[in-house]
Amino acid sequence: MRFSFLAMLALLVCQQASAAARIEHWLAASGARVYFVNTPALPMLDVRVVFDAGSARDGDQYGLAALTMALFGDSSGPWTADQVAEQFEAVGAVFGNGVSEDMAWLSLRSLNENALFDKAFATFKQVVAHPAFAAADFQREKNLMLASLQQRQETPGAVASEAYRKALYRDHPYGHLSEGRPETVAALELPQLQDFYRRFYTTANAIVVIVGDADRRRAERIADDLLADLPRGEKAPELPEVVLPVASSESHVDFPSSQTHVLSGMPGVARKEADYFPLYVGNHILGGGNLVSRLFNEVREKRGLAYSASSQFNPMYRPGPFTMGLQTRNDQTKQAVEVMNSTLRDFIASGPSDAELQAAKRNITGGFAMRVDTNGKLLEYATMIGFYQQPLDYLDTFSAKVEAVSAAEIGDAFRRRVKPELFQTVTVGGG
Repeated sequence: MRFSFLAMLALLVCQQASAAARIEHWLAASGARVYFVNTPALPMLDVRVVFDAGSARDGDQYGLAALTMALFGDSSGPWTADQVAEQFEAVGAVFGNGVSEDMAWLSLRSLNENALFDKAFATFKQVVAHPAFAAADFQREKNLMLASLQQRQETPGAVASEAYRKALYRDHPYGHLSEGRPETVAALELPQLQDFYRRFYTTANAIVVIVGDADRRRAERIADDLLADLPRGEKAPELPEVVLPVASSESHVDFPSSQTHVLSGMPGVARKEADYFPLYVGNHILGGGNLVSRLFNEVREKRGLAYSASSQFNPMYRPGPFTMGLQTRNDQTKQAVEVMNSTLRDFIASGPSDAELQAAKRNITGGFAMRVDTNGKLLEYATMIGFYQQPLDYLDTFSAKVEAVSAAEIGDAFRRRVKPELFQTVTVGGG
């Protein structure tokens, strides 16, 4: 009953507009950074602890960060995996975790009533600070990852993503997908996961994000208590700089499919860089605006070469990929790629029209409130702001920064940052 009530609360509409989502920041007793958003409209609390322990920390053991994270929520201290799940369920709480290239995180969503939250939080704290890393859990999670990786090899889109990432980043820590590869995951042993946990799951390498119905004093207690059993440790070392490709390349992977998956691009922009907003608005016009973008219009609407065509920047701690992508019939691949590339070249050369720019701004700013209207969405934004140390008023100033972007700034940013002569293009399909 309680779980159903929590799920219902999580789906209720609009809690906070971006202007009301004031992000507070302080240092916990351990020295870890804490980010807090008070949203009193619903009696809920979201608590997340984030570690600089993403797949970029795998070294040559691809999949290490992901497999380590997979064991959280299994056995913990004296509890079995079933007992951990039962303790969350008994108070209607939801446990979540995940890994990206840059970060690893564990989250708790709970009703904020003291008796319920305290029980959920005690379980969460145990899971974070005392994972058992039991041999049986390790083998089960490893087998599940291997099965998932095998299935991925049978999917052309997944094969394309892996080959594309390698083409862009080569031997850089971003050069592999977080899930790893079958051969690297198969080689992982339990002591490697335990060493990874001891090295990266420390307070010096963590931030805490809290969103929900609590005052500052309670949020401070939650953050300090959550981290109390973790060692201080050391901050993870800086990731190496991304080296751009020296020339363009094209590669094809034969795959028994009637459609060809196409990915093309280069390392684009880091999260902290000043070019972010001109590139973001410009990409909305080029290929990020779905049905109203140039790529969609040229590839789909005018020529019917693909069901959709899009582009996106994926900013990370170091420059993440700028990617154009589409799926097309095998016999149309060459034409579709040519149209995609010519559309990009025209956009770089001429920039957006005034009408395109104004439409993009209306679309982005008009829909922004819906992107921060729940605790869950605010949690994601606060995590990004905290981990990448963005300004605390990021949400308040987002629309103004979008409105301030000019066509000249878009053209300048694209000419400097998007160079078709360095694009890596990967196609996966038949023919």
